[in-house]
Amino acid sequence: MTFTPRPPVGAHVQPGGVSYRVWAPDRRTVRVAVGGSSAPLRVVELHRDGQGFFSGVDPVGAAGDLYRFHLDGRLFLPDPVSRHQPFGVFGPSRVVDPERYVWRTTGWRRPPLRGRVIYELHVGTFTPEGTFTAAIGRFDALVELGVNTIELMPVADFPGRWNWGYDGVMLYAPARCYGTPDDLRALVDAAHARGLAVVLDVVYNHLGPTGNHLERYTRCYFHLERKNAWGRALNFDGPHSRHVRDFFVQNAAYWFDEFRFDGLRLDSIHSIIDESPVHLLAEISTQAHARGAFVIGEDERNLAEVITPTEAGGLGLDAVWADDFHHAVRVAITGQRESHFGSYRGMAAEIAEALAHGWLFRGQHFPHWGRPRGTDASHRPPESFVVCISNHDQVGNRALGDRLHEGLHPGNYRAVSMLLCFAPSTPLLFMGQEWAAATPFLFFSDHPGDVGENMAENRLSEFKNYGVEVEPEVREQIPNPQEAGTFLASKLNWRECDEPAHACMREFYRECLGLRRSEPIFQSAPRTCWEARALGPAVVALRWRQEAGDWLLLVDFTSGHEVVVPEDDFTRAAGGRRWRIRLASNEGRFGGTDETEPIWMDEAGFHLVAPGAVLLRES
Repeated sequence: MTFTPRPPVGAHVQPGGVSYRVWAPDRRTVRVAVGGSSAPLRVVELHRDGQGFFSGVDPVGAAGDLYRFHLDGRLFLPDPVSRHQPFGVFGPSRVVDPERYVWRTTGWRRPPLRGRVIYELHVGTFTPEGTFTAAIGRFDALVELGVNTIELMPVADFPGRWNWGYDGVMLYAPARCYGTPDDLRALVDAAHARGLAVVLDVVYNHLGPTGNHLERYTRCYFHLERKNAWGRALNFDGPHSRHVRDFFVQNAAYWFDEFRFDGLRLDSIHSIIDESPVHLLAEISTQAHARGAFVIGEDERNLAEVITPTEAGGLGLDAVWADDFHHAVRVAITGQRESHFGSYRGMAAEIAEALAHGWLFRGQHFPHWGRPRGTDASHRPPESFVVCISNHDQVGNRALGDRLHEGLHPGNYRAVSMLLCFAPSTPLLFMGQEWAAATPFLFFSDHPGDVGENMAENRLSEFKNYGVEVEPEVREQIPNPQEAGTFLASKLNWRECDEPAHACMREFYRECLGLRRSEPIFQSAPRTCWEARALGPAVVALRWRQEAGDWLLLVDFTSGHEVVVPEDDFTRAAGGRRWRIRLASNEGRFGGTDETEPIWMDEAGFHLVAPGAVLLRES
């Protein structure tokens, strides 16, 4: 399948000024009002074609011009594909010339997904300044940590001063509160200079509740009958849907072409309804692959077709967030069973299965839904499954935004962290988890009007809808999402990295990821080279086999007593060889103790000091 984009829409700098083009089939006339005030400096007449596109040229236009589209002599609106909204999503758009930016990292080639270790961050809370430029100042720390890929939470401009990013309404305009489009280009450039790939989280299943102007150009953007969790569904397969699809497919291409992103993460693709012969996601995947980029999806359905190549009848995504691993781990170490967590037992066998097959539910009954969930995707390569023990959803959708390590024995947290760092899948870290950050990551927004006023109550309703019971004493502590303090409290405190306990945890992550990076068997081993098993109700084991000597990872989630793992064919070293400890999670330098051996062997088998994890190497 190939895709040929229509002539570009929006404002484009050209030798003869600035060209403008917008799709507004429901409108009779469209003009461009150039200038930022209510009295434009000049007006450019646009001419309509047979498909409802209006186009024209401003012969004296230039990059930096502010403009609005003037619809039917009444409405002044920003450009739906504005590349910059310097005064917010209700203000004028600014003409941007992407060719003005001089790229410094000219030899960068987009890497394959295999071997990626992803670090998810929110630009606004990653640093005290909360800008693209400030984020660059922390990239060296990420390189030292051992990650090789940054994933930015959505940056498409949104109403207000702060937002997670999933309420974006100007999908082509980087959020002005983070910086300019060139600041974002500089971020990608600086990451590439350090060997870091950059993934952008994009939202193609809905638009935010305030500041969305698309329907004022044409009702065709939204489906007349369908709804999803956010309201009316976008029109990807109804009348005039070709132009709606173009808007989103071209948006994906835009981030690759004008900003040089290496991949996209598509939010909640199970909410994208498209019954076309060629699915929207297949078009996006094709565009990405033509540029050497990759696409990751968030999809709760556990469907193999999502990560099946388009030529084999699938949607062509390279990977998917595989949350069964996270859910099974959280239940195992916290005992949490509310909402969807009630569908997991917290047994080591579930975690081992999720690693071995990509996800746990592959057609079995899923109690939370009351019906079967998933299909088998064991034939897909392990890097196709992005796993985590923490991400923005799993922290921020908790009532108090508390992180996984809070309330846990540090040994438990190090144990599951080590399992994540050596998972054969694609591991993802959420900003701050590497030093067990004390700051929460709360839900925050800055919507105007009634939407903003009702946000706190709506947030409580969401918990109820998801089956989460919020105790009265906790309810009183939940910060108002609209208050500045909620946003500010979510900012990482990088000074914590100098405190002993946090520094030990960060050193532990650095050691684990450094070893993963230095040993090829951990980066790109096919399924035939490794095996995951449960060795009892609370011990997960991974074994990698290679001629140079096998590796064995033992992870114990229990606490307060010693665990004995019997030696068998799975855990026994190959003939003539012995196991030696390469890394142990409870070493003193990581915040544990050196007074007790983390593991020893006798005729009964392996003795583990729980909770903890030990990586063994044959010699």
